[in-house]
Amino acid sequence: MKREELTRYLDNLLDAGRFRDYCPNGLQVEGRPEVRRLVAGVTASQALLDAAVARDADTILVHHGWFWRGEDGRVTGIRKARLQTLLRYDINLIAYHLPLDSHSEFGNNAQLARRLGWLADGRFGEQDVGWLGRLETPLTLAALTERVAVELQRAPLAIGDGERLVNRVGWCSGGAQGLFEEAIALGVDLYLSGEISEQTVHLARESGVAYLAAGHHASERYGVQALAQHLGQRFGLDCQFVDIDNPV
Repeated sequence: MKREELTRYLDNLLDAGRFRDYCPNGLQVEGRPEVRRLVAGVTASQALLDAAVARDADTILVHHGWFWRGEDGRVTGIRKARLQTLLRYDINLIAYHLPLDSHSEFGNNAQLARRLGWLADGRFGEQDVGWLGRLETPLTLAALTERVAVELQRAPLAIGDGERLVNRVGWCSGGAQGLFEEAIALGVDLYLSGEISEQTVHLARESGVAYLAAGHHASERYGVQALAQHLGQRFGLDCQFVDIDNPV
């Protein structure tokens, strides 16, 4: 299919124009006009670019792309090497950040809920990126932590009483620890995100609301994977998800 057809479809599907984001969403680097083989991954790192080259991909689809607000815009060093790889092999780079966190079916938060068996029933936070819901069956924090570890293939950091019973939950993938205080006010028993800050520990201890830091990468593997699978089924594209290991 044509590159413009794919990007137009993704922009509409993910409602990309609705979001005030920290980076451009959609096509970030222009490559070949025809899309046949797509490699999907969490972050447009050099390792993912090399994997795309090895697979003779013409397009890369990621959650974490380039050109972040406030970063140094000079194309030198690592930035030069990354961009040079795409230009040398004429590969498209397509990235969706907040739109891929938020989407009700293919988003990171939707996919987390599906994997963990959580029943979503609300949104919160700026631009409604945070999700609210409940467990199918209440679990202790210790049991829930073990389930998250199995499903996400990474042991999360749990702050709270392991024997506390958890039913109401709030979550937002990636670096959304800043939504924790709002989740507390909304009456959750537990909040899950990818990262944790020093002050987050004190909020959890003093509020009695448990906090699970499940890993930024670990909590954001599944949105882009689900989206790539959808594109393959809908358009007959060769879509491959490549998971570049990241311990955080």
